[in-house]
Amino acid sequence: MNIITDVTLPGREGGAWVVKKGQHIRVIDVEGGPIGDFVAFNANDLDERFSQARTKANQGKFLLSVGDHLYSRDNNPILSIAEDTYGIHDLQYGMCSAWVYENFANKDYHGFSKSDMGVGGPLGVPPFGCYEVLQKALKEWPIAPHNIPDPINLFQTLDYDCDKGTFVLEDGRSKPGDYIDFVARMDALCALSACPSMGRALQVQVYDE
Repeated sequence: MNIITDVTLPGREGGAWVVKKGQHIRVIDVEGGPIGDFVAFNANDLDERFSQARTKANQGKFLLSVGDHLYSRDNNPILSIAEDTYGIHDLQYGMCSAWVYENFANKDYHGFSKSDMGVGGPLGVPPFGCYEVLQKALKEWPIAPHNIPDPINLFQTLDYDCDKGTFVLEDGRSKPGDYIDFVARMDALCALSACPSMGRALQVQVYDE
């Protein structure tokens, strides 16, 4: 493994990296129970970006595993999962934002509860979410905020009640050292937010095999 980039994102911060075709990007749980909102683009055509919908529909599944792909709206695989020690990363939920936390405080948002996410714990209700973190992380590229796609939420787990058609967010089960490793199927611009809801760090490595 020839490591090109090795950084640790503190909770509530983000970053972005160009991962060349054939290179890997690995996201590692540092503290236990984090959430990482992860998005990807074709680095040579930023209008082509990760699609939650195509990723699920093309593979007939909403929980990805080793060998599965992150597809774009154009049905091209941007990244493939090479290794994964967690296996139940969320592909249903969107991303949190300042609006979410404002409305959570007003009890008008029902996407999660205080016990689900630890919001209002030692870190308090954050003033911004992954939407704002990813905008900042991607500021060097000409990507309008509304063109940041819904993410794959790394290390985030949902509990589904299919009879009621509802879901709730569960406490994260990942442990320090758990990771997911993607290999780039094209030159990919990848961005990650260490979700403000939990405020826990994530380590990112970009490497050649």
